[in-house]
Amino acid sequence: MITKRLGVLGAIAILPAFAQVSSAPTDMERIAPRQHRPIKDRVDHGDGTSTSTNWSGYAVTGTSFTSAVGSWVVPTATCTSGDLYASFWVGIDGYSSSSVEQTGTDSDCVGKNPSYYAWYEFYPNPSFEISGLTIKPGDHMAAKVAYNGSEFTITIKDETTGKSYSKSSTVKNAKRSSAEWITEAPCCTSSGGILPLADFGTVLFGEDSTSVKGTNSATDSTTSGAIGAFPAADIEEINKTGSSTSPQLSTCTTLSSDGTSFSCTWAP
Repeated sequence: MITKRLGVLGAIAILPAFAQVSSAPTDMERIAPRQHRPIKDRVDHGDGTSTSTNWSGYAVTGTSFTSAVGSWVVPTATCTSGDLYASFWVGIDGYSSSSVEQTGTDSDCVGKNPSYYAWYEFYPNPSFEISGLTIKPGDHMAAKVAYNGSEFTITIKDETTGKSYSKSSTVKNAKRSSAEWITEAPCCTSSGGILPLADFGTVLFGEDSTSVKGTNSATDSTTSGAIGAFPAADIEEINKTGSSTSPQLSTCTTLSSDGTSFSCTWAP
């Protein structure tokens, strides 16, 4: 993994991706069909990898994170039967804390019908669907979570359509101890368990796949740069294991040589 510092020039480079952002009125948001959560059943293997029953992807740990920036290509949900769900997002917190500040997209199955939408969440508050963004498979998404000293702001943009959305909120007791780029089996079954993971094939995260500059990257008290710029001891590759309510798996590749990009693949 190579060190890649964003600095001032890197920060400027990512601004065009979010230049058209404006706050949307409240009638453009409603509680999302699915909810999202901090990592569950995390097992750290001590070698830079960990497993979880709801997350796969990458996390970097540290202190006082002020931004996490990500990009991904919306994958196609293959729907043969049953209701299944898959979420793709960037966020701060949730890996080693009980809050998550995040925004992303879903590729779900409602029976044999695929469903796609964008959402945000300031957990433990619920997820909200962003009805002002129409999401389609193959769209290139860019998203950022930023902290300004008093509140968090999520920004998500569909680079394919040029439409974007932004929302700010305070989050009580947020630790700002990690940043993440995640594929998630969301919540909840009738008993509060993890939902079955939809067949999304392979999802592509990061600049090498989306051409969105400055992604995937984060800034904390000591480091500002791509995932691969963080100390090796602070980078975690996460793979999803099966559970009774969500038996499907999701495994992820190692980081690309520039430290920005990876992919995750569904398995039954």
